[in-house]
Amino acid sequence: MLLPIVRYNQPVLRKKGAPVTAFNAALRKLADDMVETMHEAEGIGLAAQQVGHALQFCVVDLRPAEAKFNWELDGRKPPLDLCMPMALANPRITVLPGKETSYEEGCLSFPGIRGDVIRPDAIRVEFQDLEGIAHVLVCDGLFSRCIQHEADHLNGVLFIDQMAKRVVVELKDDIKALEKETKAATKKHAS
Repeated sequence: MLLPIVRYNQPVLRKKGAPVTAFNAALRKLADDMVETMHEAEGIGLAAQQVGHALQFCVVDLRPAEAKFNWELDGRKPPLDLCMPMALANPRITVLPGKETSYEEGCLSFPGIRGDVIRPDAIRVEFQDLEGIAHVLVCDGLFSRCIQHEADHLNGVLFIDQMAKRVVVELKDDIKALEKETKAATKKHAS
């Protein structure tokens, strides 16, 4: 089932998610709905906050991406088709030594707004799957960036918070316009 994507300036986007403690049918349904919503919106990642749930939970699917990246899941490199879409509960990120990269990011909660964000290139992520089983993912490139972007959401941090001030200044008018649209839509739904 498609879920409405929360847009910028809704309070849930600034909420730190509660840990996932129930690995049950409701979580699997949420994951399925989030994946369907993400695919429909042509995204590669979606956090629970973006669909109105303040939870430490996100989904990613990098199969549509043409970017090159490396990954290792639990010490192996399974084909992307076997591990995607991937649901991550309670992810904990450790930055690995190496370079930082700048890349133009977008966000489904900020339609039409894109800007450069500098992030560490390689990370290690400890997380639980939909059954509550612990996993370790090591990745770089777009895979790493996507996970970091979604993990930020889980902690109430938005990609505009990670941009250099000059980038945010360049996007100020677009962000203000989106803020205004969100406020108008919220009022419309409330009446």
